[in-house]
Amino acid sequence: MRNTRMKQNKGKVVAVSVSTKRGVPKTNKPEVLFVEDSGIEGDAHAGAGIRQVSLLANESIDKMREKGADVRPGAFGENITTESIDIPGLEIGQRLNIGQVCLEITKIGKECLKPCAIYDQVGDCVMPREGVFARVLTGGVVRAGDKVEVLKKDG
Repeated sequence: MRNTRMKQNKGKVVAVSVSTKRGVPKTNKPEVLFVEDSGIEGDAHAGAGIRQVSLLANESIDKMREKGADVRPGAFGENITTESIDIPGLEIGQRLNIGQVCLEITKIGKECLKPCAIYDQVGDCVMPREGVFARVLTGGVVRAGDKVEVLKKDG
C-alpha cells in the first residue's frame, strides 16, 4: 500500500490560477508569467513581501471533495495546484523549480480572519494548514503540466 503523504521531490503542476481581487476563487489559466520578487503578473497578491505566490496540493483539494465540497483547483485562492508533491511537508527556505521558475517557500499555512465559503459549506478548509506561500526568485512562464522539482533545503 502506498503512503499518500510520502515525500516526493518531483511532481507536476495541475493548474495555474490568478485573480485580480483578493479573497475570491482564482481563475485557471493555460499559462502565467512569474515576475522575479513580485509574483504572478496580473494577480492581486503580486508585489513585495513573503506571500507573492500560493501553492496547494491537489491531494488536499481531494480531501475537501471527500467531505462534500464542490471545489476545483484555484477555489482556495491558490496560484499553483500541484500533484505528487507533499506541499504541507515543505519547509520555510526550501526551493522549488518549475521549468525556468524558482520559488522559495516563505510561509506555511495562513490565518483566516473569517470562515470562507468552503468552510461554510463543509465545516473545514485545508488552505490554512496545508497551503504554503513562496516568493519568486527567478521569473518565467509556468503552464499546467509543467514538472515541479523540490530542491534540497540548502540548494
